[in-house]
Amino acid sequence: MTRLFIDADACPVKEEAVRVGERHRVQTLFVSNSYMRLPDSDLVERVIVPDGPDEADNWIAERAGTGDVVVTADVPLAARCVAAGALVIGPTGKPFREDAIGMRLAMRDLNTHLREIGEIRESGPAFTKADRSRFLNQLETTMRAAKRIASDG
Repeated sequence: MTRLFIDADACPVKEEAVRVGERHRVQTLFVSNSYMRLPDSDLVERVIVPDGPDEADNWIAERAGTGDVVVTADVPLAARCVAAGALVIGPTGKPFREDAIGMRLAMRDLNTHLREIGEIRESGPAFTKADRSRFLNQLETTMRAAKRIASDG
């Protein structure tokens, strides 16, 4: 059975994820370190993990697998979930694929280093309407693929 995991602490597409989850009648798990207001749905489950680095990531990575969908902007979490067989997309709709995850991890590490030494001062680009639209389209496509995988397995 397909489940939708949301790395919720900084996720800008919570309502969109719930809409797609409801359309596909899948359990949608919002995982965070603190309480947050979530869209109301019988399919939504709030999971609050203890404070600490990577607690939410660990919770998701330990449970997500083949036939599940994960929404996260966290590249190391995405890599762990992809390795476990889950389909993973970022909040901008960009999928994390097994054949490209190594490069994404390397770019993340490079950008972290450049910020630490002061070569980069700004964070990433602002979240746009186009990002939100791309996310909705990609989540729909990803959810269909995950449900096919889950029913085949």
